[in-house]
Formats: sequence, structure tokens, C-alpha cells
Amino acid sequence: MDYLIYFILLALLAEILGTVGGFGSSLFFIPIAGYFLDFHSVLGVTALFHVLSNTTKIAFFHKGFDKKLIVSLGIPAVVFVIIGAYLSQFIATQWLEMSLAVFLIALSSLFLIFKNIVIKPTHLNSVGGGIASGFVAGILGTGGAIRGITLAAFNLKMEIFIATSAIIDLAIDSSRAVVYGFNGYIHKDDLYLIPILLVVSIFGTYIGKKILTKISEEQFKKTVLVLILITGITTAARVIHAL
Repeated sequence: MDYLIYFILLALLAEILGTVGGFGSSLFFIPIAGYFLDFHSVLGVTALFHVLSNTTKIAFFHKGFDKKLIVSLGIPAVVFVIIGAYLSQFIATQWLEMSLAVFLIALSSLFLIFKNIVIKPTHLNSVGGGIASGFVAGILGTGGAIRGITLAAFNLKMEIFIATSAIIDLAIDSSRAVVYGFNGYIHKDDLYLIPILLVVSIFGTYIGKKILTKISEEQFKKTVLVLILITGITTAARVIHAL
């Protein structure tokens, strides 16, 4: 029972950081959940958690969304998340976990060092961002950071940005949840976590929205990037220790 309390608190922290940082809670939730569940189970639970999380975000940030980006970024993302989710069953879990750790370290380091990195707001880049974010989400369980940096190029208002990202992510997670189910990643023994994670997603998104009204989003993103870097390093250390 003690582990469940830690799991809930860490999931809540992941949801808050994901909402405020704009990277999505899975960047934190997947490595955190890896301490409690095997990696394939983590992928299954994360997909279901994100369906709930993104539904909550759409409810909290419902003042508008960008239809063109939902099509140009969202459709390629859904297609390639299905491909990535299917291929994940053929890769050994320790390599998936190490790939996740390397991805987190490389991503956070890139944005910490090159602070002004930008993507041009073109149709081609939105399609490319959808393909990359979808495929990485299918394979490793998290592609929100790639989607986030792509959406940022289009200078959307905060609430439109979050709502657009959440709608795309909802389609991505619903699609990969089905594939993960066929892959055998969603287990009956883990389903008791879903109503708990629903409550976590509501409270985490609410707290995150309140924080966004109090502090600079850019300052908080820097803190989030440092935490992502630390998460990546600790994940790599855990995987290496287990080999």
C-alpha cells in the first residue's frame, strides 16, 4: 500500500509539471512508473492515463483550438503512433527504457543549451512534427515534447495551444491504447489504477492551470527541463544497474 501512495503523489507531480511545462505528463510519468511496473505495462497504463489527462485538459482549456494544426499535425501523428506502438513489441524492454533515458537527456540538454531553438511555422514542419511525435510516442510512450516545440512555432495563445495539443494527444493516446491492448500491454491487474489516475489528472491539471497564472511560463519551463534531465539520468542509471 505504501508504494501506491508514492505512485499517486509522483503521478500528480508529473501531471502538474506536464501541464505547466507544456511537455505532457508522460515525460515524467513513464520513468516514474517504471519503478513500480514493467515497461510494457507502463506503456499501457500511460496511454489510458493520457486519455483521461487530455480529456481533462480539453475541459479546463476549452476556449478554442486550431483546426488546421489538428489536421496537419494530428493525422500524421495518429498514423505513426500506431506504427510505433506495433513495433514496440519487437524491441527488448531494457533497450526501450535506455532509449527513453537517452531521449530525455538529449532533449533536455538541447533545449537548455540552445535556448532560442525554433521551428518555422510551415505546413511541412507541422506534418514532420506529427510524424516524429507520433512515432516516438508509440515506441517510447512519450512524444509530447516534439509536438510541443512544433506547436510553439505557430505562436498560439496559451489556452488554444494547450487545447490543440490535448485534442491531438487524445487521438494519439486512444489509437496507441488500442494497439497496446492487442500487444498485451494492458493488464486487468493494473486497471484499478485508472480511476485513481482520473482524479490525479483532474487535480494535476487544475493546479497546473493555477500555477500558470502566477509565474513566468519560461522560468518554469527551465526548471522542468532540468527535472527532465535528472529523470533521464536516473532512468539510465536504473537500467544499467539492472543489466
